[in-house]
Amino acid sequence: MANEDKKPEGAAAANGDANAAKPALNVLAQYVKDLSFESPGAPGSLRARDKAPNIAINVNVNANPLSEKEFDVNLTLSAKASFEKDVLFNVELIYGGVFRIEGFPQEHMLPLLFIECPRLLFPFARQIIAEATRNGGFPPLMLDPIDFAQMFQQKMAEDQAKGKVPAS
Repeated sequence: MANEDKKPEGAAAANGDANAAKPALNVLAQYVKDLSFESPGAPGSLRARDKAPNIAINVNVNANPLSEKEFDVNLTLSAKASFEKDVLFNVELIYGGVFRIEGFPQEHMLPLLFIECPRLLFPFARQIIAEATRNGGFPPLMLDPIDFAQMFQQKMAEDQAKGKVPAS
């Protein structure tokens, strides 16, 4: 019976340790860091066209530590719409979030910061871009979902090829 009593105590102690280091990802704040909308040809650029404009979209993610457990993640989205040689609109948004991340193994930090955090920010940034283009007199630009995991893997492969990241 003495051995049976020790097992539950050991299990309780192990569970207590697990609860203390339970992984958590919390959004502490979200904010617009920079928002720019330009329509240099307005009102002429607002006229109806028989063909859709070309739209070039760029996406970038940056992350900076604020403390041991808090990180500032910035999602930069830019879209430039052009028709022939005329720029219809150019919109750029830097949308940020402050995240508290604790209890995760170190090897999970980069994927959390560059995949999960921007995935949480994206719907809000997408809505801001849609409203900015609509308020500029154009149909709302509804960005397609972004595969942040693929972006991260591509960036890691590029960095590895340049010798910035050790091979796994």
